[in-house]
Amino acid sequence: MKNPKILVPIDFSELSEHALKAANLFAKQFQGTITPFHAYIPITDLDGFYYVGSGITPHEKYNEIENVLYKRLQETAENHVAGHLLSSPVLDVGNPSRAITYNAKDFDLVIMSTHGRTGFSRFVMGSVTEKVLRMCNKPMITVTDSSDLGNMDSMLVTTDFSDNSLRVFPFAAQIAEVTKARLDLVHIVSNEQFFDAQAAEQTAIKRKKEIETLADSHFGSIRDQVTAQVITGNRPPHIEIEQMAEEKGYKLVCMSTVGRTGIDYLMMGSTASHVVRTLKNAVFTINPQGVSVEKARKMHFGNRRLT
Repeated sequence: MKNPKILVPIDFSELSEHALKAANLFAKQFQGTITPFHAYIPITDLDGFYYVGSGITPHEKYNEIENVLYKRLQETAENHVAGHLLSSPVLDVGNPSRAITYNAKDFDLVIMSTHGRTGFSRFVMGSVTEKVLRMCNKPMITVTDSSDLGNMDSMLVTTDFSDNSLRVFPFAAQIAEVTKARLDLVHIVSNEQFFDAQAAEQTAIKRKKEIETLADSHFGSIRDQVTAQVITGNRPPHIEIEQMAEEKGYKLVCMSTVGRTGIDYLMMGSTASHVVRTLKNAVFTINPQGVSVEKARKMHFGNRRLT
């Protein structure tokens, strides 16, 4: 991910601004650029734009609304991002999740908070972030107010051996190569997925050989930084991942949002969605079945931007 163009959606809440801080750290390490982004619906926004402290109402002229929002967006970004990394802000009119998905086509990475202005608990993922995870076909990093990318010296990469799960490997390898991070490649065999403990044990033995092969073939250039392991237990995979992340304090957890079943992403019921909802760590995801640019264009009504 050399010189990535990073899109950072914010809603001006303190929670969402953590994404700017995370983007600043990431862009410094990868010589990237950061574009702050905000989408709004002037006619139906019941907040009356109180969150920008302008006193402006939805009945004001569009150009006045945009000027105020653009200025606030720029000022907010400048408070958290180094000047040489910052690109001009982008405003858009429309449904936020659709606007983010649509605009992401021009970027290499989206970094956003798992929740924002509404203040809902992280256990109930913000609806905008959840929808973007479902639809966006660009890599994403989701953060919470407790996420700390820091020097990114440790990473967890998960796999269920499906082709979809392998899609995140190239990104994880590039990040680890640049940051010199320790990378744990993990597959989880949960007893609940099998009829009996013997079947789970036999699968685990087979997977231990296979995951070493995966590590050799996909992380060969940084093999000395990689530890491959299979974890067995009675807990669901997302619980095991959350436990590992908490105990080892990974700076980044990397996974595909679509695994072996290939359909869970539609309801966000997959292991990845559970992890993003509950983990305090930053999570890097790739959605192999994200919505196409063409479909996003059709979904994005009344699109226009101010740059």
